[in-house]
Order: sequence, then structure tokens, then C-alpha cells
Amino acid sequence: MEQHTLFFRFGVALFIGVLAGLQREYAFDRVGTQIDHPRRMFAGIRTFALFGLGGCTAAYVADLFASPWIFAAVFLIFGLIIAVAYYVTASHGDVGLTTEVAALVIFMAGALCFWDELSIAAAIGVVTTLLLSLKLELHSFAERLTREDVLAALKFAVITAIILPVLPNMSLGPPPFDVLNPYNIWLMVVFISGINFLGYVLVKVVGSGRGIGLTGLIGGLASSTATTLSFTQRSHDTPTLGKPLALAIILSWIVMFGRVLVEVAVVNTPLLESLLLPMVGTAVVALIFAAFLFWRQHTSEKGEAVVIKNPFELRPAITFGLLYAVVLFVSRVAEIYFGNVGIYISAIVSGFADVDAITLSMAELSSIGDLEMNTAARAIVLATMSNTVVKGTIVLTAGAVALRRVFWPGFVAILSVGLLLALLL
Repeated sequence: MEQHTLFFRFGVALFIGVLAGLQREYAFDRVGTQIDHPRRMFAGIRTFALFGLGGCTAAYVADLFASPWIFAAVFLIFGLIIAVAYYVTASHGDVGLTTEVAALVIFMAGALCFWDELSIAAAIGVVTTLLLSLKLELHSFAERLTREDVLAALKFAVITAIILPVLPNMSLGPPPFDVLNPYNIWLMVVFISGINFLGYVLVKVVGSGRGIGLTGLIGGLASSTATTLSFTQRSHDTPTLGKPLALAIILSWIVMFGRVLVEVAVVNTPLLESLLLPMVGTAVVALIFAAFLFWRQHTSEKGEAVVIKNPFELRPAITFGLLYAVVLFVSRVAEIYFGNVGIYISAIVSGFADVDAITLSMAELSSIGDLEMNTAARAIVLATMSNTVVKGTIVLTAGAVALRRVFWPGFVAILSVGLLLALLL
């Protein structure tokens, strides 16, 4: 091995140790008090740096003598040092193992550096430091979760880990049944549930202590329909907040447009090129109207937690899977027997209930060559607009007068631009 390569690998190991150690120097306890007393800290920047170098050195020496037992012996020695340190700190009432385990992880990351696994070593170092830094936030999030949330996530994980690998990864028959692949259908359920769970987590973290606009923005990631309904109902309790509530609703729609693009990018990246102009153009119009509402609003009112069901519950997950399969099958039938017109009609009808299912269906059909890219893109935009009509109708029929008055111009503009760009595809 060349000298500069060896020095570079040791340098990366040192950097990873310094990064984690620097965080430990500025660690905070659960109530936000800095832990800066030397006797309360097992390791700081120097010790963690040595752990990173120690791992890299152990791997280097083991390689020189062609004996993995040397590395195992050094790892055991470092482990014993950590065990003694933990015994001392535990005797003073500190029974946490976070710093000690992090030190072992940094040791192994240092070894990975020598073994030329620099990318994974750096990733491990960054993730370790991030987990150490997010102590307060992670504890706060765990306290917001209910027992039902945890059980729902566990049930979903079990059924995914056990059922998904054994599902047949093959079509169920000739056209139009050729689009029904059990493995792919459940894989889409996992994908959408993951996106929904991210929004669910953010809603839990934000809670009700943030502004209305931020709550709408994050709520839109989980469900723009639920967010629209929630703020529409609230408009009757606080009729003076017409502009902030309209802003929150529009922001949730903007997130929905971005969510569609992410889903298409994951399932069928080439389709993104045809879909980019209409979706981004519509989102820009919504963003302009949101900016107008933002500058016109005058409130410090806090937001409220949007009521979102845990997406890892089995019933909504299975329901979406069935809906996706039905939409996929109906779209295939419509394309075979009615051509593009049938696709557009099925997209509009599907959009009344859910955008994700028709988006994934169009992306899937176009990826296997059963549908042209422009046709799939136009269908997705039409489905998005039909879903927008449903949500806009909710606001205009169930919202307070103050909300309806400031909301309708933006709604009309968004819908008009979206339909116009769909026709231009």
C-alpha cells in the first residue's frame, strides 16, 4: 500500500473519532443541561479520536502479520477498558451505555477505514454522531408515541418481512391481468406507507406548538386531504384566521405535488421528464398564492396537530394495496378497450379517492411499455386535479365564509393552470 493512501485512511479514521468526540464534549442531558463535568463523561474528543485511530491501527497490524486474531485481541482490550469505565460511571448512578457503545462503533469504523470501506465508515461516523446529538429530540418523539403506534409499526414490519419475500413475483395471467403482480403491489404498499410514516412522524414531532403554516406544510406530507379537512373544520372555530388557514391548506397541496414527483421518480424515472412541467408549473402558481397569503396574514396563532392515522396499521395498508390493485387493473382494462380516453376517465375517477394509487399505476404501466409517457403524465395530472377539486369543494362547501373568500381565487388559479398544462402535454 502506498504511503499517502495509508495516511489518508488513518486521517479519515481520526476525523470520524474527532467528530463523535466533539459531540460528546458538548453533550446535553435530558433536561437540556450541558454535561461538562469531567467525572460525568466517559470519553471526549481526545478519547474518541484515539478509538478511531485504535481501530485503524488494529486492522493495520493484523494485516501486517496476516492474523485476524491480533485485531480480535485489540478489540477485546478496548472492550475491557470500556467495561471498566462503565463500571466506574455506573457506580456513580449513571447507568447509560450510549457513550460506551458509540466508542465501540467508532473503533469499528476506524477499522473499516483501513479496509478501504471509507464510504460506509464515514456514514457510520456521521449517523453515530447524529444519534448522539438527537438525544432530546428522539426521547421527545418516543414520548409522543402511543402503545398503539408501536404495535401498529411492529405488526406492519412483521407482515412485510415475512409475507413480502414469499409473495410470487410474477403476473397473474394474460392481459389485462398481466399488471397484477402480488410482490410489486405489496412493495408499493410498503413504499407509500413509508412516505406516510415520515409525515406522521413529523406531525408527531411538531405537535401543536408551531405555526399554522408549518403544521399545514408537514401535514401535507402525511395527507393533504386530512390537512384540508382539519383546517376547514377549524375555520368555524376561529373565523378571523381565514388567510392563515387558507395558507396552510395551499401549502399542504404544494407538498402533495412534490410527493407525486417523488413517487414517479422512484417507480419510473424517465416519466419524470414528461411530468415535470405541469406539476412544477402548478406548484409554482400555488406557491405564488401562498406567498401572497403569507404577506397578508397577521397572526401568531399556533397550529394544531392534524389528525392522521398511523400508516403502519394493517387495515389502511391493506386497503391501499387493494385500491392500488383495482386502479392498476381498471387502468389496464381501460387502456386495452377504450384507449387513452379510458385511461383519462379512470384517472379522474381514481383521483377522487386517492392520488398515490393512480400515480403509481400510471408510472408502472408506462415503465413496462404498456402506456406512452405523455399519456401517463397527462393521466397523473388529471388525477391530481380531480383530487384538488375534491379538496377545494370541501373548503368551499364546509369552510367558514372568511376562509372561502380568500381561498377561492387561488383554488381557481391552481386548477386552471393544472388543466391547461395537462392539455399541452
